[in-house]
Amino acid sequence: ARCTVYPLRADQIERIKVPDDKVEWSTEWADYSPTEFTAPFVLKAPWADPELNNPEFEPKWNSLDGKVNRVSYEPKKYDIDAKGKPLNPCGRTGLCGRGILGRWGPNHAADPVVTRWQRDSNGDKVVNTDTGLPILEFVCIERGDGGGWAIPGGMVDPGEKVAVTLKREFMEEAMDSTQASKEENAQNSKLVDSFFSAGGTEVYKGYVDDPRNTDNAWMETVVMNFHDETGNKVGNLKLKAGDDAKNLKWMAIGKSLTLYASHKSFVEKVAKLQKAHW
Repeated sequence: ARCTVYPLRADQIERIKVPDDKVEWSTEWADYSPTEFTAPFVLKAPWADPELNNPEFEPKWNSLDGKVNRVSYEPKKYDIDAKGKPLNPCGRTGLCGRGILGRWGPNHAADPVVTRWQRDSNGDKVVNTDTGLPILEFVCIERGDGGGWAIPGGMVDPGEKVAVTLKREFMEEAMDSTQASKEENAQNSKLVDSFFSAGGTEVYKGYVDDPRNTDNAWMETVVMNFHDETGNKVGNLKLKAGDDAKNLKWMAIGKSLTLYASHKSFVEKVAKLQKAHW
């Protein structure tokens, strides 16, 4: 989250440099004066929090605030500074405000890692010759914002259960549900329901080292692995990149992967879970 240039398509917003020994909030840094930035579109968005100086905005930090979950996935509660701003639990980032994130404090996402075994023309699992382990593939999208290849996840809506988010985001990102016909969506939804209802395995829940993070707003996620052992279930799904994605494909899993933010570490956890090549 300490990348020099903040990930914004238009203006160049630069963070101030934070030395490794000054990241922790507990470390005294009297001259710390981070760049302040909240994107104009966030200030106008109906889905985003108001500014903290809005007298009608009284957030309940570290709590379920109406339908908005302001509880961190991290075990320790986050602190609030003297100005009433929540503080990033992983320390200083060189940028304050919300950047392009909607919520003050934790912004919760859900990331479904949908996997199958890579198979040869005979239908047998392909095994890596170096490790002797079978190769996994996962559904991967190319982000439309220039962030590269990623897991097809997204933000948890207020009041929404994570299980619902996982299915909705997969439908939107990997099956283009926003553009499909009612009939296609009904058919696809039934297939996805069948696959997802079999249950997934949680591989990570917590803070995400994301380039969008600031001192006062940060990403957290729940990562679930949904594995198709035979390849007969997800193999029936008509995959198509959604509005937020430029491209989509089944990508082989291995340590040479280059993925968005912390996604590579999530995929590595899935490979180890499934005893697959990495």
